[in-house]
Amino acid sequence: MEDVVVENETGKDTFRIYKSGLEGPVLLLLHGGGHSALSWAVFTSAIINRIQCRIVALDLRGHGETKVRNPEDLSAETMSKDVGNVVEALYGDLPPPIMLIGHSMGGAIAVHTAVANLVPSLLGLCMIDVVEGTAMDALNSMQNFLRSRPKTFKSLENAIEWSVKSGQIRNLESARVSMVGQVKQCEGAASPECPKAIVEGIIEEEEEEEEDEEGGGSVNKRKKEDDTETKKEHLYTWRIELAKTEKYWDGWFRGLSNLFLSCPTPKLLLLAGVDRLDKDLTIGQMQGKFQMQVLPQCGHAVHEDAPDKVAEAVATFLIRHRFTEPIGGFQCVFPAC
Repeated sequence: MEDVVVENETGKDTFRIYKSGLEGPVLLLLHGGGHSALSWAVFTSAIINRIQCRIVALDLRGHGETKVRNPEDLSAETMSKDVGNVVEALYGDLPPPIMLIGHSMGGAIAVHTAVANLVPSLLGLCMIDVVEGTAMDALNSMQNFLRSRPKTFKSLENAIEWSVKSGQIRNLESARVSMVGQVKQCEGAASPECPKAIVEGIIEEEEEEEEDEEGGGSVNKRKKEDDTETKKEHLYTWRIELAKTEKYWDGWFRGLSNLFLSCPTPKLLLLAGVDRLDKDLTIGQMQGKFQMQVLPQCGHAVHEDAPDKVAEAVATFLIRHRFTEPIGGFQCVFPAC
């Protein structure tokens, strides 16, 4: 874990990254909307035991522990520039061979980064469960989905339990790490993100303390204890309000399929279901313009639900293109598609 400082004419931005591995190509991992670099933790353990590689997982702006001056600007252009700036800050003018791997929103940002040639040493590109057609269709129902999520959790364990039971993450091991980067502890009245009920509970508690000083007695003490319990039950909330990022959604995904197909580097598309393919990608896949693999029995967070299978697919892709070497006796299993 380290913080990368990016300086420009208007000031400094600090990006949180997580690194692993000592040699081989760099796999630069970009998470989906609302998630963080921690969503790649279990995948990282799996991939570095299969091939020689280095991992850099990045908290994108507005997410995780990254601190930027304008966290609300989640445009594809800004976030792809962030990726290029972090690579430059890490490696200067001579970056090592880098493969961009992104899930959902992160997959779209990976493509925009590649198309803009912001990573000059790019050797490969991988999108995980993001396709323009299905993504654009899903945008209409996204606000309803976001409204259906709990606004608060009484504990981190409660948030982890919800993520698994709801199917957002189907792997408990992944959820235990990933949810740490998705939710944060409320800070009471000082935090604008903290739900109103918590703030009111704090205010009521202060009033009751004043009454106690005037001899209010045991009734007020019981109220204070009840309000304290209420506060304890809503200690965690989402780190980012995704509903407020709606104006950027179209820019992430519109035209994505053709942008992906236009990238000259070797490409890999990992999907939770073949039904997600749109027309452009179907034609491109039939023409052999990219490698595709379907990982059934996964939810949208494919790399979290089946980290070993995703690691195997990425490792096989890199070995097939002779970008790296296997380690630990790893045997490639080449997919049919």
